[in-house]
Amino acid sequence: MSEGPAARRSPGVPWGGVSPFSIKTKLGTLVVIAVLITTGLSMIAVRTQTELRFITVFSMIATLLITQFVAHSLTAPLDEMNTVARSISQGDYTRRVKENRRDELGDLAETINLMADELEAQDQQRKELVANVSHELRTPIAGLRAVLENVVDGIAAADPETMRTALKQTERLGRLVETLLDLSRLDNGVVPLRMRRFEVWPYLSGVLKEANMVASARGGMASGSGSHTRTDVHLHLDVSPPELTAHADPERIHQVVANLIDNAIKHSPPHGRVTVKARRGPLPESLELEVLDEGPGIPKSEWHKVFERFNRGAVRRPHGPGSDGGTGLGLAIARWAVDLHGGGIGVAESDRGCRILVTLPGQPSVQS
Repeated sequence: MSEGPAARRSPGVPWGGVSPFSIKTKLGTLVVIAVLITTGLSMIAVRTQTELRFITVFSMIATLLITQFVAHSLTAPLDEMNTVARSISQGDYTRRVKENRRDELGDLAETINLMADELEAQDQQRKELVANVSHELRTPIAGLRAVLENVVDGIAAADPETMRTALKQTERLGRLVETLLDLSRLDNGVVPLRMRRFEVWPYLSGVLKEANMVASARGGMASGSGSHTRTDVHLHLDVSPPELTAHADPERIHQVVANLIDNAIKHSPPHGRVTVKARRGPLPESLELEVLDEGPGIPKSEWHKVFERFNRGAVRRPHGPGSDGGTGLGLAIARWAVDLHGGGIGVAESDRGCRILVTLPGQPSVQS
């Protein structure tokens, strides 16, 4: 994630304080120097009996020269910032302001560069969204069209097997549309939380059974939303204590666990094992969830990118057999659902594979 101005500030310069090189300090120094020059020249005039008008002229010239120097040092970076801001307004997000100052203008330069970074990232995400959606839609539409054309041209009969193939492509489109709807809800924040108390063991057991049933039902076909079709990976549930309860929105937590399991299965080796752990959190009815796999893991340098949209990972051959890689939205949706609860989600240290840790506060939080 991009660092903000506070994180990028030079050491020794307090946030909100007056830097030794701040504009206020420079202007104050300018006033002091002007007063000293005028006072000094006045004292010289008294001792040498020089006419006061000459002293006044010299004082004004010296003060104007110093003022011009300070004004140039202030306006030059403003001109550069104006040029960069105009470029950004025209869609050019590649230009940046030089950050070589330790005053308020330096802070402004950092803010402009941070804004440019964010706008550039959003523009890239928009382009990736169009590319991903176009790619994901094209395959099932082409397959469905081929099936229907064969039926219309008489090449294939409209028997149950042919119609079943067409139905699979239609279901694939439906899953993709559902994923895009989740993305829309993520952006608009229109999903309310329906918090309630529930028992963790039977709840998670049902989520794991559903994951196995969906994988078996989809065996032999690709998934447009990236859902796995593997049946060789073993799912294991570990809840302690067995009577553990939690307070959350079960539907949203289902999204979290299902997406994490789906992602873990994709990255698991043949006949691997995915473990879902649940433990009591520090607060009443709070919950700590872990999903561990035995795959290649995620490099530590990539941890901060894991939950970004359209991120499919940088690991070599990251997806196991039966996976098409997905749209890169599953983990972003999981983070969104956890954020709605006021909880946290992230990659944790693990001796083997990947370990995702989810913490839920156990109390309903007001959605902003």
